[in-house]
Amino acid sequence: MDQIILQILNGLDKGSAYALIALGLTLIFGTLGVVNFAHGALFMLGAFCAVTVQRLLTLSHEVVDPERTDFLGNPLKVDVPYVMDIFGESTGAAIIDWSVPLAILFAIPVMILIGVVMERGLIKHFYKRPHADQILVTFGLAIVLQEIIKYFYGANPIQTPAPEAFRGSLDFGVWLGFEANQIIYPYWRLVYFLFAAIIIAGVFAFLQFTTFGMVVRAGMADRETVGLLGIDIDKRFTMMFGIAAAVAGLAGVMYGPINAPNYHMGMDFLVLSFVVVVVGGMGSLPGAVAAGFLLGILESFASMSAVIDLIPGINQIIIYLVAIVILLTRPRGLMGRKGVMED
Repeated sequence: MDQIILQILNGLDKGSAYALIALGLTLIFGTLGVVNFAHGALFMLGAFCAVTVQRLLTLSHEVVDPERTDFLGNPLKVDVPYVMDIFGESTGAAIIDWSVPLAILFAIPVMILIGVVMERGLIKHFYKRPHADQILVTFGLAIVLQEIIKYFYGANPIQTPAPEAFRGSLDFGVWLGFEANQIIYPYWRLVYFLFAAIIIAGVFAFLQFTTFGMVVRAGMADRETVGLLGIDIDKRFTMMFGIAAAVAGLAGVMYGPINAPNYHMGMDFLVLSFVVVVVGGMGSLPGAVAAGFLLGILESFASMSAVIDLIPGINQIIIYLVAIVILLTRPRGLMGRKGVMED
């Protein structure tokens, strides 16, 4: 039972990233009808927003510390971050320690701007083009963004540690009545799951309960009619592209402490996220979220040593096997609209 619970936790962790990226993909496809293969790059850019904030907060200058000397007795020069000069040593150290959560404040406007510029500058020209053209141009854009990050940040992963308060592990089993040290799980992975749940709930609440969201949902159902009512639906869809980019970016920001950001991390998640979207149903937001968590849990159970010993390599293909079965039996996906992907 403890192994089952642990694999469910691992699955929710993976599923959180899949669900957040797939949610943004579905928002873009549902509003604009665009298959955006650059969405994984937006996830990667979000992670590097955290890297950028960390580097800015740790910019430093040399000062002479008379209390510390080298082996010759000369005072040592030490690096002091500017943030400590501005806010004081203890407050400055705390700000640096919490650089990843603080990067959220930086990432939101940056990712919205990137999304709007991407949509207005490139993708709007491919609305009426075949999906194959959309895939090619957005995939090319993803490669360009990937190489830009590689040029400025290098090819090696960059550590973005979680705040010290969340670097340990929680004895999760004790909460469930197990003996101590049976189910140990990292704090930050639990934080990531809760963060993903909040973002997902926020997106659904925004679409369900705000006037802007209601108009967007109406536009997704019947774009022409909404336009005839005098509403500039194109402008709202552009903003939705920016919001979808922000969702992917925030997923990347908070994922940094779990997997050190690198220039190809977007591609690592992209294909899996598209599989999640297809399984959940193209254009279905609840389907994208449900499929993300479902496939994350399935992948986690398939990664157990007992399962791999029985069926070697199953953890690498389980998601694709599920996708094949779903597409053969229900082409529109688990929760897709009737007629979508069924022709």
